[in-house]
Amino acid sequence: MTLELLNVTKKVKAESHIFETSLSFNRGGFNILLGATNSGKTTLIKLMAGLERPTSGEIRFDGQNVIGISPQKRNIALVHQFFINYPHMTVYENIASPLRVAGVETKELDRRVRDSAEVLQLGELLDRRPQELSGGQQQRTAIARAIVKDTTAVFFDEPLANLDYKLREELRDQLPEILAERGSIVVYATSDPTEALLLGGHTALVHEGRITQFGKTAAIYNSPANLISARVFSDPPINLGEVEKRGDKIHFGSISWDSTGEVKSLSDGSYTMAIRPHHVPPTPPSEHSIPVKDRVKITELSGSESVAYFSLGDQDWVSLSAGTHPFRIGEEHEFHLIPEKCFYFGPDGTLVAKGSSNG
Repeated sequence: MTLELLNVTKKVKAESHIFETSLSFNRGGFNILLGATNSGKTTLIKLMAGLERPTSGEIRFDGQNVIGISPQKRNIALVHQFFINYPHMTVYENIASPLRVAGVETKELDRRVRDSAEVLQLGELLDRRPQELSGGQQQRTAIARAIVKDTTAVFFDEPLANLDYKLREELRDQLPEILAERGSIVVYATSDPTEALLLGGHTALVHEGRITQFGKTAAIYNSPANLISARVFSDPPINLGEVEKRGDKIHFGSISWDSTGEVKSLSDGSYTMAIRPHHVPPTPPSEHSIPVKDRVKITELSGSESVAYFSLGDQDWVSLSAGTHPFRIGEEHEFHLIPEKCFYFGPDGTLVAKGSSNG
């Protein structure tokens, strides 16, 4: 079973929302659309679900062009980030509603509703109405309604965005296992790179209406094809700097380090270097890390992570580290750049080399 987008575009008046896009999603595992807010993820979901019609191109389910076929006849399910449940119905009836529309026999309907409710830990809540549920329970109900019917595809448009951290964590862990048994094509839109990594599968990076890279999630993370992809797949923002390779050395402002592996074979010249915030920790991770020092501008502390914003040369940089660190705004602090975690991009923005151990 496949879902294909063939040369699909979407324009509203003269403005392009989706530039020419071709993608193929298969059953099994997650297919993720990762991009910032307003990058085009929701528009792609609506096009695939039949809620909007493309300006050009084809959308095919198992080879059949479904443009012009209504969402109901496409046999798909859609879960939004907002809890969309019928307020006058119980949890049971909410989950059962697509089966009733499909004319499923009563005994089979009851079995499937209770199975889906059990999987999503709603078994004891079937007699309640949505207003009696927590936000997490309401979203579980919406997901149960989406998976109860045997569908060709299930689309998730940032379904966990409005849940608290603990509930997001729980559902992230559960969703792959829940959906693996359903046999549907799963397309999941998110703006959170960490969520994409945790869900795994395949990821399409979306930026300003274009797909910048598509492939196995971990492979894209470890080898972004270009600078835009590296930016899309980093939160907090990836750190950038202009470097010069001369001989066996990489020079970055007043600091330098030995080039190794792929980097050593680069021609002498200027490159854009990028490194993710968690590879610029406040404590030295190894004897090979490079100390850099500057004033801390902003800090963000939580129980499990510390974020510090500082300047390096003419660029704003970010450090992300586990635990709590005593950063003080306005004071100098030492951070440690890990050379083997750097990416190097050429003048056209394409990846030309990476450190010997990325990830």
